[in-house]
Amino acid sequence: MIRFVQLRYGFRLYPTPGQQTALAKAFGCARMVFNDAVRARHDAQENDLPFPKMAELSKTLITYAKKTPERSWLGEVSAVVLQQALRDAEQAFKNFFDSISGKRAGRRMGAPRFKTRRDRRQSIRFTANARWSITAGGKLRLPKIGDVSVKWSRELACTPSSVTVIKDSAGRYFASFVIDTDPDAITDTAPDVGIDLGLKHFAVLSDGTKVTAPKFLRKAEKKLKRAQQALSRKDKGSKNRDKARRRLARAHARVADAGRSAGARAAPRGELLTVSRPVPRSAAGSSR
Repeated sequence: MIRFVQLRYGFRLYPTPGQQTALAKAFGCARMVFNDAVRARHDAQENDLPFPKMAELSKTLITYAKKTPERSWLGEVSAVVLQQALRDAEQAFKNFFDSISGKRAGRRMGAPRFKTRRDRRQSIRFTANARWSITAGGKLRLPKIGDVSVKWSRELACTPSSVTVIKDSAGRYFASFVIDTDPDAITDTAPDVGIDLGLKHFAVLSDGTKVTAPKFLRKAEKKLKRAQQALSRKDKGSKNRDKARRRLARAHARVADAGRSAGARAAPRGELLTVSRPVPRSAAGSSR
């Protein structure tokens, strides 16, 4: 039996204003189908009825819903996006029940909740059935959205099995490609490098190399602090507070990107990084 592992490759997307509108519509349709599936489960539980199957939900919430005036706009997006939203809801309930029964290891999962347009992360997934592709010019062709510009930072190892389009809280778009590969084909030829995140220096490598805190990271942290202060002065529920929230999200993203970029430059590409964080004296003393 051939065993495969899944690798993810993430790249930045730059959709046009028209493509952003189409993506917003797709995010909204997927969110609506997901919420309808969660609501169907809740209704069945309240009425002591068996949970509806995936095929039944697909017919009711997608096929038949498209023919109604209230849900006719579901036909304006790819059907695969809607089907994947149903699968996400089904997987969320499975993870929840496996968690409370002990079948799923790790922290306990909460019950699936309804999604809103204010969620920090919005996403839609296209499988091979959606017939998405990468054009000769290097753009990502998505059904009913168009050819989206991609900032490629590396080559894909093989043809991806799916792609997930993500919009984060800072309003940025990303494409996450999933690739199925043989684990035996993954070679590890580079040496391991340990990184100690210190208080005096940004990082100290296992070979003794000291990395000072980059200036752009300190500047990003100062802007983040000012954005946090500006948000605290805005009235709750106001449009200005919503604008300040988006500015704060972008500031958080810049700090996170700066930190990842500095860490990546601390060791050559391909090396295994082992990170150790400093422990404050107060925390170290209290553990005795």
